[in-house]
Amino acid sequence: FTMLPERLSTDLTSLAEQQERLAIIVEMMVGPDGAVTTSDIYRGLVVNRAKLAYNGVSAWLQGTASAPGRVDAVPGLPQALRLQDEAAQRLRQVRHLHGALSLATIEAQPVFEGELLRDLRPDEKNRAKELIEDLMIAANDVTARFLAARGMPALRRVLRNPQRWGRIVSLAATLREWLPALPDARALNQLLIRRRQADPAGFPDLCLSIVKLLGRGEYVLELPGRPVQGHFGLAVQDYTHATAPNRRFPDLITQRLLKSALAGRTTPYSPVQLGALAAHCTLQEDNAAKVERQLRKSA
Repeated sequence: FTMLPERLSTDLTSLAEQQERLAIIVEMMVGPDGAVTTSDIYRGLVVNRAKLAYNGVSAWLQGTASAPGRVDAVPGLPQALRLQDEAAQRLRQVRHLHGALSLATIEAQPVFEGELLRDLRPDEKNRAKELIEDLMIAANDVTARFLAARGMPALRRVLRNPQRWGRIVSLAATLREWLPALPDARALNQLLIRRRQADPAGFPDLCLSIVKLLGRGEYVLELPGRPVQGHFGLAVQDYTHATAPNRRFPDLITQRLLKSALAGRTTPYSPVQLGALAAHCTLQEDNAAKVERQLRKSA
C-alpha cells in the first residue's frame, strides 16, 4: 500500500529512468580514511540515467558477473558506480571501527504466483545493497547535523544503550565469550565478528537474540543546544531518518524541516508537535512490527 497518493508514490517522487525529478541533494566529500570531510544539502533536479537491479550490480562489483547492460550503455556510469562502492566501503569500515554492529538476521522474501504464496526465500544482503545502505546512513548523519547547525528542532532516530546489557553478557558467557560489565559497542562487534567465523550457520540466530536484547529504535525530539542520545547499533551520535520520504512519515517530516531551513523559514512544527509526532511514529512502528512478525510466523 502506498503511503502517499499514487501520483506521488509511483511518479513524481519515483526516480523513473531518464526523467527529471525534484530532489534534495546530500553532497558528501569522503576522504581516503572514510571520514566525511565536508558536506552540503541543497535542492536540485536529478535524472536517473539507468534503472538497475541490486543482484546484477552486486555480482558485477564483486567480479562474479559482467556488467548489466544498462551500466555499459551510459558513459561514465561504470566509473561512478565503482567510486560510490569504494566510498561506501570506506564509510562502513570507519563505522565498524567505532563499534557499528555486524548483525545478520535472516529476512524472508515471499514468492508469489498471482495472489498465491508459493515460497519464502532468504533475502540476503549483497554489495549493492550495502552501497545504498552505507550512503543512506551517512546522508542521515549529515542531515541531522545540518539541521542542528541551523538551530532547527528535529526528529532523531536513536537506539539507546541497551538496558538488558547484562543478559547480553550472560549470552556471551554461554559461548565462552567475554564482554565488559557496561555497554560497549566495539566489544560486542568484535564478538560478532568472531562468532560469524566460528559458527556461520548459527550466526543469524545469535544475531536475532542480540537484536531482541538491544531493544527497539525510537524517534525522539531534538531541541537546539541540548544533548541527544545517539544510535548504539550504528555507532553514530547524530542520526535521523530522511532518505525515504515516500515510504516513512518521519522522513517526510525531516524533509519538510530541511526545506524550511534551506528557505530560511521558521520550523513548520512547534517543539510540542514534533515531540508528539516522535512518540506517535514510534508507537505506529511498533504496531506495524507486531503485525509483520505475526504474518511471518503464519507464512
